[in-house]
Amino acid sequence: MKYFVTGATGFVGGYLVRRLVNDGHEVVALVRNPASAKPLVDIGITIAKGDITDKDSMREPMTGVDGVFHVAAWYKVGMKDSSIAQTINVEGTRNVLELMKELSIPKGVYTSTVAVFSDTKGEIKDENYKFVGKHISEYDRTKWEAHYLVAQPMIDAGLPLVIVMPGAVYGPGDQSGLRDVVVQYLQGKLPMSPGGMAVCWARVEDTVEGHILAMEKGKIGESYIIAGPPHKLTDYFALAEQITRIPAPRVQMPPAVLKASAALMGVIGKAITLPSTYTAEGLRVSAGVTYLGDNSKAKRELGYNPRSLADGLPETLAYEMEQLGMHPK
Repeated sequence: MKYFVTGATGFVGGYLVRRLVNDGHEVVALVRNPASAKPLVDIGITIAKGDITDKDSMREPMTGVDGVFHVAAWYKVGMKDSSIAQTINVEGTRNVLELMKELSIPKGVYTSTVAVFSDTKGEIKDENYKFVGKHISEYDRTKWEAHYLVAQPMIDAGLPLVIVMPGAVYGPGDQSGLRDVVVQYLQGKLPMSPGGMAVCWARVEDTVEGHILAMEKGKIGESYIIAGPPHKLTDYFALAEQITRIPAPRVQMPPAVLKASAALMGVIGKAITLPSTYTAEGLRVSAGVTYLGDNSKAKRELGYNPRSLADGLPETLAYEMEQLGMHPK
């Protein structure tokens, strides 16, 4: 099969295109800067210079493919100017999906996120849940808009699309804000952690498997949560301590304190530029927030079977320690 993939130089997208090539598929990867994609060229991936915000740049490389994986997204928290999120997450998605329709691509998989549920307040939601209210971050809001106001209406109009919804994705090569927190922990620079915060943890390889299963087995028009098992961040650090012997943060910051701090930083942030972790938005997303999704449907219909955090974390932590020049105790 021949697949067109956006986001191939990112974390999940990078693992996805390598898996597709290893499985014997032909891959065309859309990249803004071909010079940054040499590792992809080296393994036989065709590089197409373009951008999801420029619809015409995708037309030729997308023509004639058997399927589309739209993985590309803007994912940052605590940025002073996050207007680009609307352009990439919403308008970029519209461009990709409109071209899918215009070029009569047989099937596509769009990468949404469990974050469209916003704070689930400790409850594990399934694909039938639809959040209504004020979003915690601009990432959450724009991905919600792309999912429900762009992708879903086009599906309803006949677009042959499947939606996948990952949770927190971890593994070697991650460059997210969550990874930054883990590095601080490994360096002994994380004295406290946010109490009550919980997410669904999936190794990147399992997230990629969920994408491929959605393309091969997913029913057109359906959404599938491909998140991993739910754990609090404090559980993550307790497990990390068992693996690395590095003490986990002993202080848990109460959600109420983080929410009050967010309000204060919202005022301060208008005057000065703050590190993303300490912005109002950065504090809001960690103030006892839970992003929890039920992957039962993906397990039942796709055969999705993500590994446990206990199985997936040791290699990830060993990789990060190696990058830092550290040796296990």
